[in-house]
Amino acid sequence: MLKEALLVLDVQNGMFQEGNVVYKGDRLLQSLKDLINRARSNKTPIFYIQHNAPTGKPLEYGTKGWEIHPDITPNAQDVIIQKTTPDSFFHTTLHEELKKQGIKHLVIAGIQTEACVDTTVRRAFSMEYKVTLASDTHTTWDSNITAQQIINHHNGVLRWFADVYPSKDITFVS
Repeated sequence: MLKEALLVLDVQNGMFQEGNVVYKGDRLLQSLKDLINRARSNKTPIFYIQHNAPTGKPLEYGTKGWEIHPDITPNAQDVIIQKTTPDSFFHTTLHEELKKQGIKHLVIAGIQTEACVDTTVRRAFSMEYKVTLASDTHTTWDSNITAQQIINHHNGVLRWFADVYPSKDITFVS
């Protein structure tokens, strides 16, 4: 069995701004809390990926919007990785931190489906990690198509790079 970790991408206050909350944000937070609790109960490492945006953006470094959402607050054992692009590995310490812990399997959840989630899933696959995507535990906003259409599309396309399961079907093995 491959050692696994949970990656929680960009679930920061700025993604839940009044009038511009991500699609089904409350459901996302509840599903994430459940996944995090299951990971913790099995001593599975949790990595929070925190996006650092430029001045004036909702995820501007050091602002309230940049902070990890309080419903999923990291604990002392969790690792927080800072990034500035949609790729959680690009110019970050993520790969080195995963290697230190011997992690080969990543369970990925978070925000934004068509950007950071998509890019990180594909990059993890190309770096030869086994990848599982929590199909109901990533989200985005409406664009040219609805957020639900974006999520459905990516759950289908990312099957080339990851096992895609509802969060309730994801188990962590200690």
